[in-house]
Amino acid sequence: MTNTPSGPAPDRSDPSLDAVMSERRRLINLAYRLLGSLAEAEDAVQETYARWYAMSREQQNAIDSPGAWLTTVAGRVCLNVLGSARARRETYVGEWIPEPLPGRADGGAATDPADRVTLDESVNLAFLVVLEAMTPAERVAFVLHDVFRYPFAEVAEIVGRTPAACRQLASSARRRIRAAQPSTTSPARHARIVRDFKQAWEAKDIDALIGLLDPDATATGDGGGLATTFLEPIQGGEQVARAWIEIADRRPGDMTFLERTVNGRPGVVAEQDGAVVTVFAFHVVDDRIRHIWVVRNPDKLRHWTVGRG
Repeated sequence: MTNTPSGPAPDRSDPSLDAVMSERRRLINLAYRLLGSLAEAEDAVQETYARWYAMSREQQNAIDSPGAWLTTVAGRVCLNVLGSARARRETYVGEWIPEPLPGRADGGAATDPADRVTLDESVNLAFLVVLEAMTPAERVAFVLHDVFRYPFAEVAEIVGRTPAACRQLASSARRRIRAAQPSTTSPARHARIVRDFKQAWEAKDIDALIGLLDPDATATGDGGGLATTFLEPIQGGEQVARAWIEIADRRPGDMTFLERTVNGRPGVVAEQDGAVVTVFAFHVVDDRIRHIWVVRNPDKLRHWTVGRG
């Protein structure tokens, strides 16, 4: 089968090609934080480049800063995707959780998403979940300004509002982040707590699990209608602990739980027949687990098994 390009093919003799294509990783980083889905981020960036190569050479040469142009277009594409995503997620089966990403040592080497997405504090799952609760304009203004340090004048061009309005959007988003993420635990302590939780879980020690969970802890599952999980969030530390004992009781004999990095933070995955079937991400506050996210939708786990031996 012959693939027909959707637009003019890039001219490999173009000396500006490397400069334009070097923006790809930054655009993927931006789009993933805006959309919470690597698949949607890749599509948004592909659409951005398609628009660049749909222009004539003269039109491209007339653009003073290709990087700024690409960012503006990618931001607008993501803004449109966010608007339509809200409608799609209303019909999503169960809860929608952002797509989790493995660390460099935990995914396939050739297609490791960590090579394209920088796993810093602005990409941990707790942060992305808070972003999901924002309006599209709020999310875009906050991520562009607070995470990627774009001035509000440039943000305004992307969002289609005044710089003053974008400043207010970012400020509102900042308050949401502060309210949702109070004092957190150090990375080393976070890792220790997750390890202790995994050990207590495997030992079916409900008292130890309750001791590691915040009394108001919640757990949210995402199967997307494609894998079995709980449809409504589980509320309360004791209820979460009992649910995890049930999971341990029903665990197939060939399933193993492994410590893995999830979006730059210590987490746990369940492997079966050499494939990752579940990713568990944790939000730890004041040395207690405040929230657990359970991703079982296979469409969101495609990067967790690729290239693993």
